[in-house]
Amino acid sequence: MKKILFPTDFSEVANNAFIHALEFAKIVNGELVLLHTFELPIVESSFTPDNYYTLFDSMQLAQYDMFKGQIPKLREIAHKQHLESIRLNHKIMEGDLIYSIKKAIREEHIDFVVMGTAGATGWEAFFMGSNTGAVLTAVDVPVLSVPVETEYIPIKTIGFTTRFRDKDKGALKQVLKIAKKSNAVVKCLYVKTEKSDVTEETISQWRKEFELESVEFIITNSDYVKETILDFVSHKNIDMLAMVTHKRNFFSELFQPSLTQKFSNISPVPVLALHEEGI
Repeated sequence: MKKILFPTDFSEVANNAFIHALEFAKIVNGELVLLHTFELPIVESSFTPDNYYTLFDSMQLAQYDMFKGQIPKLREIAHKQHLESIRLNHKIMEGDLIYSIKKAIREEHIDFVVMGTAGATGWEAFFMGSNTGAVLTAVDVPVLSVPVETEYIPIKTIGFTTRFRDKDKGALKQVLKIAKKSNAVVKCLYVKTEKSDVTEETISQWRKEFELESVEFIITNSDYVKETILDFVSHKNIDMLAMVTHKRNFFSELFQPSLTQKFSNISPVPVLALHEEGI
């Protein structure tokens, strides 16, 4: 059974993403590990170690009580989705969010992370100035980021961007496993720019290798990679977009603020970031 880490602060953003996490757990036959983190306030030097530990214990107890009070609400959400059978485990950690997530991944042997994202408008929110954006480049397991305004709909079409590199094959195979379990089709996009060094022979080899998987390969000639990907999501009715993080700043370069207004009419979709290290 797969283990899915779900960091939550019990906000609207997180509760919306929780529905996606439940549905994703159903698809991959997984269980959820709910993670809540908190940080101790900066204290004056007059506090002795004993005072500090007392403060830690009191805050930890308060966070535990708050967490415990939220669990029935999450179970109610699961019940409304008819997914009350999904196993839920709980974990509270003190410390920085990113550090805690990385530690939880190691301790719990996590396979996926699902997070909600907000804080900016449109696509910019995924990759700039958000905790989710930081997590995308900090961990080695796939991360599914869910924008707050995205209501869950059954996944029928998964988009996958590629540059036809050998490392992309492992990621595509992961996506195909998810697609089979959700009865979805996979549409693979390659944006061919003037500087492209991918040969027609390579593309033909990929088509032949994945022909039994019924993957639709879409080759688009354009030097506007970002805009082309966004058009692909919109025009091909993509329900989830899967991408490989070829380099740490790839996502932050992909969606610039200037594109937000231009494509503000596009409904955001969950983005599954697949890391090279985990392939």
